[in-house]
Amino acid sequence: MELDTIVILITAMLGLYMAWNIGANDVANSMADAVGSRAISIKQAVILAGICEFAGAVLVGSHVTDTIRKGIVNPGDIANMPGLLPGEAAAIMVIGMTAALLSAAMWLHLSSAFGMPVSTTHSIVGAVAGFGVVAAGISAVNWHKMGQIVASWFISPVVGGIIAFVFFRFISRHILGQEKPTRAAVVFVPFIVFISFAVVTLATVYKGLKNVTGDLPWLTDNVTLAMALGSSLMMAVASSFYLKKKMRGKGSLPISQQLEEVEKIFTPLVIITSCSVAFAHGANDVANSVGPLAAVVHIIQNGTVEMKVGVPFWIMALGGTGIVLGLATYGYKVMHTVGTKITEITPSRGVAADVAATVTVLICTRLKLPVSTTHTLIGAILGIGLARGLGGINRSVTRKIFGSWILTVPAAAFLAMFLFILGRYFFLEPLRLILVPATG
Repeated sequence: MELDTIVILITAMLGLYMAWNIGANDVANSMADAVGSRAISIKQAVILAGICEFAGAVLVGSHVTDTIRKGIVNPGDIANMPGLLPGEAAAIMVIGMTAALLSAAMWLHLSSAFGMPVSTTHSIVGAVAGFGVVAAGISAVNWHKMGQIVASWFISPVVGGIIAFVFFRFISRHILGQEKPTRAAVVFVPFIVFISFAVVTLATVYKGLKNVTGDLPWLTDNVTLAMALGSSLMMAVASSFYLKKKMRGKGSLPISQQLEEVEKIFTPLVIITSCSVAFAHGANDVANSVGPLAAVVHIIQNGTVEMKVGVPFWIMALGGTGIVLGLATYGYKVMHTVGTKITEITPSRGVAADVAATVTVLICTRLKLPVSTTHTLIGAILGIGLARGLGGINRSVTRKIFGSWILTVPAAAFLAMFLFILGRYFFLEPLRLILVPATG
């Protein structure tokens, strides 16, 4: 077997391992509200999230990816370093991408083992920054971008938490806290259905389908918004007729039974919103596992270091498969932490958290602010917990989660530095000789 094929195979295995860890950690977050509220079982969550994640990753995942995610390091800085031998810059990139993949995956694996939800994007960003500093110096890292990412640690959870807090307080005040919750539900739940479906539709288009339909001139922002509002209005009207029929005569039941009936209404909504989070996540975050792999394959085959490269279908499928396997085999740990240990989640609270997280990610995406879906969702869950008072959240678990967030970037960075130094010492020259014919 040719040496370049061996390198691609090894990197593909690392990409699969990274995707497995994304499934075990990040994807588990997307279904945590549905599982924590007992709307569905963990087995059902694995099946639903697996379908939505794979569909998002393979069908509408971006087929062009940055060679180094989020522009943290410019490949040109490495390619233009003085005194490099032919093929050396490409070899450094291959070793760096491989080290970044492995270090990010190892950190995610460790976090998942402790049930800690961390950001896969921040893991790969930290790892890339680490190898960039060793490979081309501290000035090679885009510290402005790193500053934005650090700021997102605080911005996205706070915004997600505030929206979830306000949304759930609205549900509590106007529906759950009323003398006749079933009658209140008939009036106000269609409004919540409208908001939920509008957010889900916009998220599906902007965070997923835009990767496929981006070239369609008629699919403007105004058309997308009109489609979302129109379809959501139809769902709201349909839910109004359904609720009037379902809740007829139940206003005379004891208050506890009325609340149970109301929570049952929110069950399908929390499943739909959770599936939307999973779909959008697959469409976007599959690049965290396949981006570096696509970069390595491109360099091996062409010998050039570029900012953006195409992603072959087999790489997208590999990423999608790894994500589903990770969720199915190891995702229960993080799902249990997020769904049950932070605060008590009911279907109505889960809807508030999912919608708040999706709205926050949508707004930040439109403003081109780098945010973590994980951080946003945790912030939203804390928001619904705080809506019941400080006693509504588990502060011990929350402190551990925040600690793991703070450690993510430096831990991934230092691990990547170590792995890159090792890889450069042992593999730089063999790789350079492989790549010389391609670059020459």
